[in-house]
Amino acid sequence: MKKKLFFVVNVDWFFLSHRLPIALEAIRRGYDVYLLTKDTGKRQIVESYGIKFIEIPFERSKTNPLKEVFLILKLRSVYLEHMPDIIHHITLKPSIYGTIASKSIEKPVKVVNAVSGLGYSFTDDRKSVGKVILIKLLKLAFKAKATNFIFQNPDDKEVYGQLDFLTPSNNVIIKGSGVDENEFTYTPPIKKDRLYITMLSRMLKDKGVMEFIDAANILRAQYEGQIKFILVGGIDLENPAHIKEAELNALCDGEYLDWQGFRTDVKHIYQQSDITCLPSYREGLPKSLIEAMAIGRPIVTTNAIGCKECVDDRLNGFLVPVKSSKILAEKLKLLIDDAQLRINMGLKSREKMVKEMSLAHVISETFKIYE
Repeated sequence: MKKKLFFVVNVDWFFLSHRLPIALEAIRRGYDVYLLTKDTGKRQIVESYGIKFIEIPFERSKTNPLKEVFLILKLRSVYLEHMPDIIHHITLKPSIYGTIASKSIEKPVKVVNAVSGLGYSFTDDRKSVGKVILIKLLKLAFKAKATNFIFQNPDDKEVYGQLDFLTPSNNVIIKGSGVDENEFTYTPPIKKDRLYITMLSRMLKDKGVMEFIDAANILRAQYEGQIKFILVGGIDLENPAHIKEAELNALCDGEYLDWQGFRTDVKHIYQQSDITCLPSYREGLPKSLIEAMAIGRPIVTTNAIGCKECVDDRLNGFLVPVKSSKILAEKLKLLIDDAQLRINMGLKSREKMVKEMSLAHVISETFKIYE
């Protein structure tokens, strides 16, 4: 009889972008794979891969207590109906609610919680009632249940260690969700009339969008007409740190500073780019930077949790302080002015990605936990 593997995640598109290769490998190995998530219109795509789809009404930002309790009861009902062998919870809310729900399963079940960052409440050292409640929920979920944890960086692991959730054998660090090095192959820089500096992320203040724009404006007088600063990513109104479309349109002129919205041709974007930038305040481990590293681009990012894992400072890029537009501009200028430095750092990016963050490595380490 096939083992049942459940993936539980907030939204279907995140599963497709970050966990699909692991699910396909599980099917290849003979698992019966299910996805429990909110349907945002991707159900047919998911099912076309042979993955069974069960809709769960996750809300990423709203916290109506009755709806949250209903969500846990819904997960509990599905778990008891299907009796999975392995449950892989992805991101914070599914990990907490899913682990609580899994306590009802009487047969042995392996619960794996993938901690890809700690969310809005833990970003920028916020102190709030929400953070206090979140820590209480974490303790309720993880204190009395044997679970396994996948961390993307050592800082998140340290937080969970301080909360007394970890044992020597129940956790592992896997850097990111993996990028296929055979699909994202090294591409030498493409000669163009202007240099492209690209930031790919959701348009959130916590991602450092405003710092990217500020740094571009600091360099404008010297480089306008020679450089194009490109923002790629959609608006995320469900996130408290979102930036409104009207504000972005007012800040970007479409030429020197160009916001291109959401795009799916990520590989092409990085092939066209010369420098990749992400001045984020905190991450799990950003897939966008791993993709840029695979293509062979130098990285300028912050010395923040999750981001710093992608850069060996001054080897494959530069690390800058969080919220420092001035230093960000200074480091970008070093790369703008030195084509050979860009090439050298880009090659080191590719080397680091293949060694530490390839899809093959991520799949191998994940199945060690499953099996």
